[in-house]
Amino acid sequence: MSALILRLPDDKHARLPALAQSRSTSVNRLLNEATTLVSVEFGAETRFRLRAARGAGKAERGLALLGKENPAASGRITRRLLAIPCNPNKTAA
Repeated sequence: MSALILRLPDDKHARLPALAQSRSTSVNRLLNEATTLVSVEFGAETRFRLRAARGAGKAERGLALLGKENPAASGRITRRLLAIPCNPNKTAA
């Protein structure tokens, strides 16, 4: 287990105990859960961006494979998927 010094504005620091109490937990557990959520979100975004980068430029091939399974739906799928904007190189602000 590690210790962490965290600098917070006074107003946030003052509200943390009330927030923790409203959730029937400690401030330490509250912050631990918050960092877990942020970490999991970061991992999911990272995996998504890696998969998007691997598939970049392969939309036509993927759509052709989908069309082999259901040729009648191929045109609808193509129009819908090509309308979805995807930029795997875009970084979060």
